Amino acid sequence: MTLPEDVVACARIVEQGDADRFRTVMAAPVAARARLFPLYAFNIEVARAPWVTQEAMIAEMRLQWWRDALEEIATGADVRKHEVTTPLARAIGAEQARLLDGAIAARRWDIYRDAFEDAVHFDCYLDQTAGHLMWSAAQVLGAPADQEAAVRSVAHVAGLVAFLRAVPELERAGRIPLLDGTQAGVGDLARRIMLRLTMPRVPATVRPALWPAIGARKVLAQVIHDPAMVAEDRMPNALTSWRLGVSAVSGRLLL
Repeated sequence: MTLPEDVVACARIVEQGDADRFRTVMAAPVAARARLFPLYAFNIEVARAPWVTQEAMIAEMRLQWWRDALEEIATGADVRKHEVTTPLARAIGAEQARLLDGAIAARRWDIYRDAFEDAVHFDCYLDQTAGHLMWSAAQVLGAPADQEAAVRSVAHVAGLVAFLRAVPELERAGRIPLLDGTQAGVGDLARRIMLRLTMPRVPATVRPALWPAIGARKVLAQVIHDPAMVAEDRMPNALTSWRLGVSAVSGRLLL
């Protein structure tokens, strides 16, 4: 089985914009790649939209364009032509389109300089971005509904690791990424999200959707032990080739 040209174009976007996710998809069966590459390419396009302009209104318009595309997918209408929207419409269904719309809505926080309102707001951001993406990926690969909470808990750990890695850059851009940026506050945040982690029980065909989280628990444990690594911009890469290889061959999820 070979990938259609439009999926290959999505793969190039992922390779350039999210090298770790690209590696996880390339370790998956070809059938899974056809679904995951458009989904992850969409995520890259949406995640970068708030950052390609200093004009909030233009950023809002870019996000709205993607929301309109998802509405077309959700309702079965003709989908606007784009190198990502066409294969995405084949890869996801109405339920995932609505989840991803929620992810775009959460990304509006990225446009502005306001801090998160409280811990609930921050947790909601993690769930609607990392959680919606991972659960959508798991769904299109056939995840059972009773594993949603566990899959989302994995996504929260991986999403927090990615967010903490971005903290120094966000602060340099004049943003206020953390409710409590002290070492104690960072450690408490990492500990709180870690305590929610539940290992999912999913079929082998679904596991590639979870591979972007490989190594995340280990890194978060390091943050709990040494929270200064966030401000000092020395968080290690969570996804090592060894852990990915073992996870792909053995079926174990090496978080």
